[in-house]
Amino acid sequence: MSLNDTPSGERLRISFFGKRNAGKSSLVNAVTGQELAVVSDTLGTTTDPVSKAMELLPLGPVVITDTPGFDDSGELGELRVRKTKQILNKTDIAVLVTDASRELDASEQELIDIFKNKNIPYIVVKNKMDLLKDADSQAVSDEKDASGVIYVSATEKTNIYELKELIGKSVSTDGPTVRLVGDVISPGQMIVLVIPIDESAPKGRLILPQQQAIRDILESGAYSISTRETELAELLSKMNPKPDLVITDSQAFELVSGIVPKDIKLTSFSILMARYKGFLDTAVGGAKAIDSLKDGDKVLISEGCTHHRQCGDIGTVKIPRFLKQKTGKELEIVTSSGTEFPEDLSEFSLIIHCGGCMLTSREMIYRMKCAEDAGIPFTNYGVAIAYMKGILPRSLEVFPELLEKLK
Repeated sequence: MSLNDTPSGERLRISFFGKRNAGKSSLVNAVTGQELAVVSDTLGTTTDPVSKAMELLPLGPVVITDTPGFDDSGELGELRVRKTKQILNKTDIAVLVTDASRELDASEQELIDIFKNKNIPYIVVKNKMDLLKDADSQAVSDEKDASGVIYVSATEKTNIYELKELIGKSVSTDGPTVRLVGDVISPGQMIVLVIPIDESAPKGRLILPQQQAIRDILESGAYSISTRETELAELLSKMNPKPDLVITDSQAFELVSGIVPKDIKLTSFSILMARYKGFLDTAVGGAKAIDSLKDGDKVLISEGCTHHRQCGDIGTVKIPRFLKQKTGKELEIVTSSGTEFPEDLSEFSLIIHCGGCMLTSREMIYRMKCAEDAGIPFTNYGVAIAYMKGILPRSLEVFPELLEKLK
């Protein structure tokens, strides 16, 4: 996948934090080699997070974000600090920019504490080393080899290459690699993808999970065959041998389940995406809370992207209708989209999230943990729809270890 094709949810997120006038924006410009951020001696020049998708060797496709000063003050300043904290929830590597001429202060130490609490790898960058006096040179020599600390000059472009290398070394490559579908299929298998083309489908293209599934199947040496739900029965009648797996869009789950024979495994793009992002087990457990909903309960339906709502929109139309049919209750539906996710979740009885294809795994896990901390069940579109239609056990046959959660 090329740089231009890499979706934001698949890019490493590198965010620059620090006090006002620490030189964050100048450093971001030096690292990116572009005039991405406005630079000024005036305190608080950066008033909103500024992000840039780019290629950063040796890491590859990344998103670099410049944030407002963490020590900003006043009513607007507090809002900016709040925005900065939200960026932390989607950050894979944090870069703390501070002034080389002094020790870390309380606000900078607070940021380090947040990095540690959120398990975010971080680097302390001592900027403006060109302004140090000769008497301070020994301090630079003593500290430059400390783990995660580097002295740079954004204006003189000193040690910028070394900073990029240090950022690259901060990326963890440990642990198992989960693929969207490639690790549960084998070379030579036949995989059918059911892709509805209706009023809610984007014009002239496939949505991201569908694209990613096709790519992952091809990389696995398996065969990808795509069809609409309206041609699925005819396709299956012509296939010999029969397919090894059918993956469907969630909104066609019930129809597709009735067409696909029971001896063929069936799941959905959204279920695969929940596993890929790391919260499928939580989503399976959370779906059972649908049975406990009462009249007047609030349900949050949240999406990670923003798009024009169509008349058959799955989040605002179909899932609320399915909930009504399943529970028979008068529920209050609240929706959110994009980067907006409520800070206070205590008013909700259930959260149903999209698959999160446009969000990083870190941000999806953050949203899930916010729900868990508030004691709110958390599930996603595909799991919830499969549960409400009575086909969740079948859709989890690909992941038999999760079937225990339904008992």
